Amino acid sequence: MSPGVQGLKPSFTLVPMEKTAKQKTNYGAVVEDLDLESITESDVKALSDAIWTHKVVVVKNQQHLQPIKQWELVTRFDPDAPLVHSHGDIKTFNEKGGILSRGRDVLSVPNAENVRIIGKGYLGDDHFGIKARSITKPLSHDWHDLPLSVEEFNKGHTRFQRWHIDAPLYARDPAWFTTLRCFKRPTAPNVTVHWDDGSGTKMDCEPGLTAFFSNVQTYGLMTEEEKRIADHSWVEYAPHPYQWMGDCRSNPTGLGVVSQGKEKALEDLQPYEEKDIKRYPMVWVNPVTGERAFMVHGICVRRAFFRSGPDQEPRVVDDVAEIRSWLKGIQERVLKPEYIMLPKVRDGDIVMWANYQMFHTAVDYPDYMGSRAMHQANIGASSGPVGPMPIPTIV
Repeated sequence: MSPGVQGLKPSFTLVPMEKTAKQKTNYGAVVEDLDLESITESDVKALSDAIWTHKVVVVKNQQHLQPIKQWELVTRFDPDAPLVHSHGDIKTFNEKGGILSRGRDVLSVPNAENVRIIGKGYLGDDHFGIKARSITKPLSHDWHDLPLSVEEFNKGHTRFQRWHIDAPLYARDPAWFTTLRCFKRPTAPNVTVHWDDGSGTKMDCEPGLTAFFSNVQTYGLMTEEEKRIADHSWVEYAPHPYQWMGDCRSNPTGLGVVSQGKEKALEDLQPYEEKDIKRYPMVWVNPVTGERAFMVHGICVRRAFFRSGPDQEPRVVDDVAEIRSWLKGIQERVLKPEYIMLPKVRDGDIVMWANYQMFHTAVDYPDYMGSRAMHQANIGASSGPVGPMPIPTIV
C-alpha cells in the first residue's frame, strides 16, 4: 500500500469537527478553502494524508464540481487501482450485488459511470441528463429481524440501517476511501435513532445524514487478551458474500445479523473462483499513522482463524453463530451515542472517509420530509489491508 507521504504541507486548512462535551469521538475534520475542481497533485496527496489521519473529512462548498471530477479525484487518490468502482460496473453490481442492490434503484451519472446516485425521492427535472426521475428504495430497516411499524417510523422513530465498510469482499480489495457528495437532503425535523435492543438507547439527528464510528476506537476498547488474539487472527469471507447472506436478517441496531441458518449453500451461489475469495486480518494497520483498527465485517464472514501468537496453530471456526457472538461482544462497545458522529453535510459538501478504519451506515427518514440525492464514488484498491502479522499462506 502506498498512500500519500505523511507531513505534506497542504494549501488548505483542516479544522476539527465540532462535538459536544458528551461525545468521545476522536476523529473528523472540515475543509472550507479547497476547490476540488482544480486541485493540485500535491493537495491530492495532502488530502489523502488527511483522510488517513482524521478518518472522516468534509470538504465544503463544492456545488460547482462536475461528477467526472469526483471520479477523477478518487482515481488520483489511488492511481495504481483498476479504473472501476469497487463493486464493479453498474451491470455487475445490479446482477451480483445481492442484498446491496435488491429492491432499490442504483443509477450511474451519465458520462461518469463509476459515480453512483444514491438516495430517495425526486432527483429533479434534469439531473446531469437524467430526466424527471425519482429514486425508489425499500425502507432501510426492512431487513431488520425485529419489525419497526410504519406508524412509529412516520413519527420520526428510525434506526441505523447496516453498519458496514464499502467493500466487495470478493475479487476486489476494499477502496481506501469513499467519497459522498451531497446534492440535496432534508434538514428538519429531527429524527430519533432507536437501538430497539432493550437498552432504551437513542439519539437525535437531522434526516438524511450518514453515521460513523471508528474501529480504531473499537480496538482501543478491547482487552489486552482480545487485542492479542485479533492481532494474530484473520477471517475468510464468503464468495459473493452479499448473495450468501442475502436472506439473513439484521439486529435492530443495524450491527450484525441474527443467526438463523439462512445463509445460502455455496453450491447455490453464482459461479465463483477460489482465488477471488478474500481472507483478511482482523486488525488493519493504518499506513500513515500506524493506528490499528478492528476491521471485521461480520455479516459476511464465513470462517474465522483464531490464534494468540505468530507460531500458534489457528483454531478454525466455521460456526457463524459462534463467530458473530464473539464479534458482537467487542463491536457493540463502540455502538454508543458518544462514539457516533453524523457530519452535517449541506448541498455541495463532500464527505470522505477511510474505509480501512471506519464503519458507516445510512439512517432512513419518512418520505414526507423530502428527497435525498447523493453521488457516491470509490475505487477498488490497488493493494488491500495489512495486519500487524502476515496471514499464513497455508493453513
